[in-house]
Amino acid sequence: MNKTLDDAALDQLFRKARTHSEWLDKPVSDETLKQLYDLMKWGPTSANGSPARFVFVRSPEAKERLRPTLAPGNVEKTMTAPVTVIVAYDLLFFHKLPKLFPHAPGMRDLFAGNPQLIEVTAKRNSSLQGAYLIIAARALGLDCGPMSGFDNAKLDEEFFGAGKECEGCEQEFFPSGHVKSNFLCNLGYGDAANLFPRGPRLEFAEACSLL
Repeated sequence: MNKTLDDAALDQLFRKARTHSEWLDKPVSDETLKQLYDLMKWGPTSANGSPARFVFVRSPEAKERLRPTLAPGNVEKTMTAPVTVIVAYDLLFFHKLPKLFPHAPGMRDLFAGNPQLIEVTAKRNSSLQGAYLIIAARALGLDCGPMSGFDNAKLDEEFFGAGKECEGCEQEFFPSGHVKSNFLCNLGYGDAANLFPRGPRLEFAEACSLL
């Protein structure tokens, strides 16, 4: 039987969590990033397709590759963040469905040859997985700064273009141009000194209907 989380946990995940733009000089370890993925990967996606792909941009060299793609207002917060995650989606995600959804062998063929279905499914579910990443990061004590405000096409060419490789990574980086960026999320330990007052949210009656 599931148990309700206590108020401290709910505060950490939602009520007192903030979007951060300034960061403490405290690194995020590779082990923490692996724990982060191993936690968030359990969130549900359509047909368990898991189309999101994540690039953890950490090194100064990788950050400089990212810099020209950023809107001016997002440069400083991104360059000073310990990690910037490129939340992306793989347009060939359905090739992994025989592994991820083995009880329905025909699911792969449902997507093959249907680019509109592939695109909408990949983008929607990578957005879900990006949200899971934020909640998982908060659960592990990290702060987040999700954002748009970058040139998707320029970023995709730099990080996901044909022939690109991930310098210093353990494996070849998504090299064939079928991975597309969705949004960015800075990760680290936020400096709360200059946080502005939290914005309001809609009340239940303004956003919800009971039918």
